[in-house]
Amino acid sequence: MTVIDGRSLTAEITDILVTNCGLDPDAASRAPAASLEELGMDSLALLELSAVVADRWQVSIPEQAAQLSIPAVADLVARRTDPPGHTENSIVIAAPLELLWSVTNDVANWPDLFTEYARAEILDRAGDTVRFRLTMHPDENGVAWSWVSERTADPASREVRARRVETGPFEYMRIHWTYTEEPGGIRMTWVQDFAMKPSAPVDNAGMTERINTNSVVQLAVIKERVERLARELAGTAATPTPTPTPTSVPVGGTGTGADDE
Repeated sequence: MTVIDGRSLTAEITDILVTNCGLDPDAASRAPAASLEELGMDSLALLELSAVVADRWQVSIPEQAAQLSIPAVADLVARRTDPPGHTENSIVIAAPLELLWSVTNDVANWPDLFTEYARAEILDRAGDTVRFRLTMHPDENGVAWSWVSERTADPASREVRARRVETGPFEYMRIHWTYTEEPGGIRMTWVQDFAMKPSAPVDNAGMTERINTNSVVQLAVIKERVERLARELAGTAATPTPTPTPTSVPVGGTGTGADDE
């Protein structure tokens, strides 16, 4: 049940309809699933409801509200009064900046970097901007979510800005990545700003919680994988190259020096 200021929002909407729109409270209580139209609310009643809701919660009611029940109208108002989602998560990764930047911006190989993505398909490239389709591993219901995003990397500022092109349940989704050097490594930060559609299965607050939970997991995975790669590359670089044993090459022979053409 949606609650605002300790009171059921369904009760608030019902009171508005009874007081301002002439709704029969007994009819509403007998048929809680009935639409406003079925409860006898005409276009003038809906205009009055819209005016009161806009004044009280700064939310607009669509014309299709006549087909909604009172609880559904309350849910619509609750979703639209839900503040936009905003998350910020970061982690310090002990790896060279160039390596971290290269690995985390190699979108085609994200399935090897993140644990949540099954496929990453590059659709288009234009300079530092890439458009791509991400497909997740199937969820608990067997659904493999997929969408198209666009991502622009700025190597000079070490910032990346991305957005969902196919928004799915989101009204919008914008992501800002930053990379800053500090003692101990590079701090990689993800900032996400978004809003859910009224028809989405979760509201802004619920999605904020999901993103915060998942970001912590994925950042830890990336840290482990990139730091392991950095150690492997450092170990390779530190391994001395054996000095070849001098051999005599006959005059006119076919030496194997790298500068032979």
